[in-house]
Amino acid sequence: MERIEVKGKTVEDALTDALVQLGVTSDKVEYEVIEKGSAGFLGIGSKQAVVQVWLKEEPKKSPEEVAEEFIVKVCAAMNLDVKVKIETEDKNLNIEIVGDDMGVLIGKRGQTLDSLQYLVSLIVNKESESFYRVKLDTENYRERRKETLENLARNIAFKVKKTRRSVALEPMNPYERRIIHAALQNDKYVTTASKGEDPNRYVVISFKKNNFYKEKED
Repeated sequence: MERIEVKGKTVEDALTDALVQLGVTSDKVEYEVIEKGSAGFLGIGSKQAVVQVWLKEEPKKSPEEVAEEFIVKVCAAMNLDVKVKIETEDKNLNIEIVGDDMGVLIGKRGQTLDSLQYLVSLIVNKESESFYRVKLDTENYRERRKETLENLARNIAFKVKKTRRSVALEPMNPYERRIIHAALQNDKYVTTASKGEDPNRYVVISFKKNNFYKEKED
C-alpha cells in the first residue's frame, strides 16, 4: 500500500494534514510515527513530527455483497425500501428484489429492471476476478413476461400461417428475442429472424416458402 510522509508541529498536526491530503477519516488509515518531534528550549532546537500514513486495506467484498449494496443504494435513491435475496449457482447470480411498488422498478416492458440488471452486472464483474452472469427479477416479472411473449409468438405465427405475410414485432432486448425464437423454433410453417441494430433490434416472423410449395403439390 502506497504511503505518504507528512510533517507537522506535533504528531496530531501531521496526521490531520495527512487525512486532508488523502480525503478520508482517521478510521480509514494506519500510520507509523517516524519522528515524534520536540518543541526544543525556548523554540531553539525544535524538531517537526514526521509520520508515514497509508490507507487501510479494505476486506474484499463478495459478488453477492457488492450486488446487494449497489441495489439497495439505487433503490433508496428511488425512495424504494427493498430487501435483496441472492442465490449463486455456477457463477450465476439470481437476484430477487422484494418490496412495495415494484412496478416503478420494472418500468415500461421491463426497461428499468433491464437497465438495473446491466448496471449490477458491470459493478459485480468490475470487482470480481471471475465473470458472473446476473439475472435480476422482482414479483416474478421475468416468468410472467416470458409467458406473455410465448403467447404473442404463437398468436403472430397463427396469423402468418393464414396470411403468408411476414410480421415484424416491436424492438426487444436479446433475452426477449431469444424467447420468441425458442417458442417457434420447432414450428414447421414459420421461421424467425432478428433484424435491425440494438437497441431497436426486432424479430420478424415469416412463412416458410418451401412449405407453401409442398402444400400446392399436395
